[in-house]
Amino acid sequence: MNIEEPIPGPSTQSVHAGSPRQRPGHAITTPITQSATFTFVDSDDLSAFMQSKIWGEVGEEGREEYGRYGNPSVNAVEKRLAALEGGEDAVLFASGMAAITTLLLASLPTGAHIVMTNDCYRRTRQFCTTFLKRLGIETSVVPMGDYDAMEAVIVPKKTRIIISESPTNPYLRLVDFAKIAEIGRQHKVVTLIDSTFGTPINQLPLSYGIDYVLHSATKYLGGHNDLLAGVIIGSAERIGALRQAQGVLGSVLAPHNAYLLERGLKTLALRVQKQNENGLALACYLEAHPKIERVWYPGLESHPDYDLAHQQMKGFGGVVSFTVKGDYETTKRFIDALRLPYIAPSLGGTESLVEQPAIMSYFEKEPEERLELGIFDNLVRYSTGIEDAHDIIADIEQALAQIG
Repeated sequence: MNIEEPIPGPSTQSVHAGSPRQRPGHAITTPITQSATFTFVDSDDLSAFMQSKIWGEVGEEGREEYGRYGNPSVNAVEKRLAALEGGEDAVLFASGMAAITTLLLASLPTGAHIVMTNDCYRRTRQFCTTFLKRLGIETSVVPMGDYDAMEAVIVPKKTRIIISESPTNPYLRLVDFAKIAEIGRQHKVVTLIDSTFGTPINQLPLSYGIDYVLHSATKYLGGHNDLLAGVIIGSAERIGALRQAQGVLGSVLAPHNAYLLERGLKTLALRVQKQNENGLALACYLEAHPKIERVWYPGLESHPDYDLAHQQMKGFGGVVSFTVKGDYETTKRFIDALRLPYIAPSLGGTESLVEQPAIMSYFEKEPEERLELGIFDNLVRYSTGIEDAHDIIADIEQALAQIG
């Protein structure tokens, strides 16, 4: 009788996936292979390597020729990330933006068309609507959750990809993965979900039929605010083609950053569980506070995507967005009164971070322009770390007490 092996849980995958049981010197961590180029014994050795590379024959595990085409330290982490997301393969990049720009540049011909949702990372939107426009590639931006609008703007034989985040930045809106995947299949359009805020601990978009999952690994996956990295996960065929494009465009991850990322991944499930708890506790506290105008968090019944969050998420993340009762200056005073979080961009690390998007990400824009993008002067984005929830809340309480 054949007994199927159970699929390891996410914490086990975070620690062990993609790691050979025996390494040189029996090292428990993947060694940093700090080399730009790799040698061959003789011409027959080189020929055998090229045959395995070009025709897919079995070659030496982890063998590479040049650092832009692959590195054993990087490859090991790619395998772990693919396993965590339930994908066949993954390819790591120098940053999250390097990941999305490489994918789009490699896969979109002149005259192509992109559909993306409106509540999204500003740099992704900027790249699509500004840089790609110069190459003759058009972008349609549709409201979050409006699937009729999404289908209405699809242009047969021109629309190549649908892009969305879930949860989004900064309002933590969700998209229905099954609906997006079905729209993609019906119209023969590739689908991509930026799951940076979600993490593979809280959600698995590929399991719903999504084609690509993207992460800024700088955030939760690395988890310690000490590296830049991006990753795209999907089928072996799609990722194989993307890896070829990366070899041309060159946005590769450094081996030392791969080492830091692997180290961060080992505690991913533990960290995200704590940040889920902190995020929910903070959101509940803020929603009941008289000096808070509104809170956006998928775990709250007041969030527009609360029901969907319970269908496709296991936890709701560590980011909470909210508006303070007051104006631009009142919100600045509140943030400056906080003692625990650092005022800084990014999210997902062990330390709590806070920002006023009107200053941090949209400072160059006029108030009217910010409002058009849904960025209020009194909006705050708080990324909880792994501190104790009662300390985070006590700090919020004392800061709110100071703004009158």
